[in-house]
Amino acid sequence: MMDVLLNHKTIRKYQEKPVEDQLLNKVLEAGIRASTTGGMQVYSVVVTRDEENKKALAPCHFNQPMITQAPVVLTFCADFNRFNKWCRQRKAEPGYDNFLSFMTASIDALLVAQNVCVAAESQGMGICYLGTTTYMAEQIIEVLNLPKGVVPITTVTLGYPAEDPEQVERLPLEGVIHQEVYKNYSVEDIDRIHKEKEELPVNRGFIEENNKETLAQVFTDVRYKKADNEHFSKAFFEVLKKQGFME
Repeated sequence: MMDVLLNHKTIRKYQEKPVEDQLLNKVLEAGIRASTTGGMQVYSVVVTRDEENKKALAPCHFNQPMITQAPVVLTFCADFNRFNKWCRQRKAEPGYDNFLSFMTASIDALLVAQNVCVAAESQGMGICYLGTTTYMAEQIIEVLNLPKGVVPITTVTLGYPAEDPEQVERLPLEGVIHQEVYKNYSVEDIDRIHKEKEELPVNRGFIEENNKETLAQVFTDVRYKKADNEHFSKAFFEVLKKQGFME
């Protein structure tokens, strides 16, 4: 299992080969064995395999081709709807209409998502994590008919790889691991930690393609702009209110 984690690659192109029900259920069973707050399992996973339904989801993910190409699309949701109903049907009044509860359910959902990804890769499949889910949460709620108390957190495409891409770089351990207490970064630390990443040919190419001076500018000025972050933050906040987590 360690090798599965160390050899992880993002797969964006998939074979037409379907994922059998038995295998998918096995992967999902592994997913729900993830740790969960208080044993509540305040999450749900929506499995999308129908071609028309995948087409309906595609605009919610900026029409990235893997949504319609992958045989399986999994939407992981923070879900207090089911738990709230269980409480009320057992003469208990839930108090989970707040931001802390949303965070609890989000963490639960993400733990399950990671378990599913590792389980799928251990069975020879590939996955792609889509960060667009929270950007377009309101639209996904409509497509998937998510009731109050349910918010999409992340989406994963799953299937058999039709490509073998290069493994994407990661920062060295010293860049993200702190021993005992947090050690703040000096100027020299930042330079050393990011040196290899900045010098990769692919990242130098990104700088040139976008007419920037540094890789950091590619992130701040092109990929994740302040105006976009503010726009999607406001939209997601409205989703949380609408779905009952900011009462």
